[in-house]
Amino acid sequence: MIKKISLFLLSFLIGIVFSFNQANACSNFIVTKNASVDGSTMLSYAADSHDLYGELYFWPAATYPEGTMLDVHEWDTGKYLGQIKQAPQTYSVIGNMNEYQLSIAETTFGGRSELQDTTGLIDYGSLIYITLQRAKTAREAIQTIADLVDEYGYYSSGESFSIVDPEEAWIMEIISKGPHNKGAVWVAVKIPDGYVSSHANQARITTFPLKDKENCLYSQDVISFAREKGYFDGKNKDFSFADAYAPLDFGALRFCEARVWSAFRLVNKDMDKYIDYAKGESTERMPLYIKPDRKLSQRDVMNIMRDHYEGTELDMTQDVGAGPFKVPYRFRPLTWKVDDQTYFNERAIATQQSAFSFVAQMRSWLPRHIGGILWFGVDDAASSVYMPMYCGIKEVPHCLAEGNGDLLTFTWDSAFWVFNWVANQAYGRYSYMIEDINKVQNELEDKFISYTSAIDQAAKAMHDQNPDLARDFLTEFSNSQADLTMKRWKKLGEFLQVKYLDGNLHQEVNGKFLRNPHGNPKHATFPGYSEKYYRNVVKETGDKLKMKELPKK
Repeated sequence: MIKKISLFLLSFLIGIVFSFNQANACSNFIVTKNASVDGSTMLSYAADSHDLYGELYFWPAATYPEGTMLDVHEWDTGKYLGQIKQAPQTYSVIGNMNEYQLSIAETTFGGRSELQDTTGLIDYGSLIYITLQRAKTAREAIQTIADLVDEYGYYSSGESFSIVDPEEAWIMEIISKGPHNKGAVWVAVKIPDGYVSSHANQARITTFPLKDKENCLYSQDVISFAREKGYFDGKNKDFSFADAYAPLDFGALRFCEARVWSAFRLVNKDMDKYIDYAKGESTERMPLYIKPDRKLSQRDVMNIMRDHYEGTELDMTQDVGAGPFKVPYRFRPLTWKVDDQTYFNERAIATQQSAFSFVAQMRSWLPRHIGGILWFGVDDAASSVYMPMYCGIKEVPHCLAEGNGDLLTFTWDSAFWVFNWVANQAYGRYSYMIEDINKVQNELEDKFISYTSAIDQAAKAMHDQNPDLARDFLTEFSNSQADLTMKRWKKLGEFLQVKYLDGNLHQEVNGKFLRNPHGNPKHATFPGYSEKYYRNVVKETGDKLKMKELPKK
């Protein structure tokens, strides 16, 4: 067994890093109706791009005259790709949820590089936001995506989409067919009610039912094209989309599937048996979906998005890279070399380069403008706050709006920059500061979650009399909570600056700093470092730093 594992590692480790470092890295988690506490469907997403600014997108509903064209720009780079026909009617979209509570998220798996079609007109990001403006349900969204890539071509590499409405949850995986070969091959699988699923930059759909349109949809040539390209030569029933179009390598397991495993193990204790797969020491695949041990709330999903493998063999707070203050972050590159050997850092769900993340909650029993809540946060989910943005709002908060700063323009009016300011303070003394951050984080999110039941009822009563007034009410509520969060987070940042000034620890109780009887600051404390850290210093330096007696004269 050891010999097999060694050969597996050797064969896959050689080339992983150069391909993976170029890929986007995001995480999705899906909850079906019967797997949630209240019967809502949920979808979480972290947009983990080093070059993306965290903001809340907004497109109002609109009508267009016949012949109107829509410019398409690549989401990642802003590159102009071309024009497509605009729909006569589009729907309102807040972030990644539209007014019908349809939500779409993604992770890039890349797949076979020779299949990317640089002549296509629609990239994966544009597919999401164009589809949200045109589809009402998950099934409509799948068909819309398929129709768009058939007509205009698919510009990006392999992609996994989570497509969830108030009733159904689907994963759709798609890859183009190479330059000058318009269209794409794809498969979409419905997640059974009562189950959860996840994906994180590796294709996860393997075999699928060929004659079950209720639970599985796919392009007509998804198998024949793989045969044509030499990716598959077995029986149709044995065809695996992931194995044909995105074969596993070590990086796919350790950097991608490990995140899925960690999300799954937080909701089902039996998933511990896949630890060898997560570590890249086995190719025994995890299932596409699992049944959780308990029903999940929006708070549970929020916490999944904050995971750093805590309590597992991969715990990022415990290895030497965490330093004396147990920092669960490793700045890029993801891999590095020492003496011609390649090594890597773990890649967790929560990561410092997140532009934004969300937990989309869709509730079928409420009017559509009230039923959908996009719990939206900027920067890393572990040190951010999920703010309630109802899908029916008419405008987004200024602190989250597009055009309010950018990745190279700092402004105190931008939630992205305020949250990054606080998070970057915490990297220097993480094990201490994260406790202060979590305290305020929980204070705000607990308040928002408790508020929403009352807001739902008030908005529903208004909606019964005047739907437009209900949307005004929800807009005011969502905007005010974002403003409240911004102000509270600025205060938190100021508090951290004072409390941990210059490595000292100024004493405080309930956020109020203590003074001595004469009115001056109470003497700062010096907690120092952990025993483990000091032992490592002694091991590294020997007697160099040892206190010694002076030699006698």
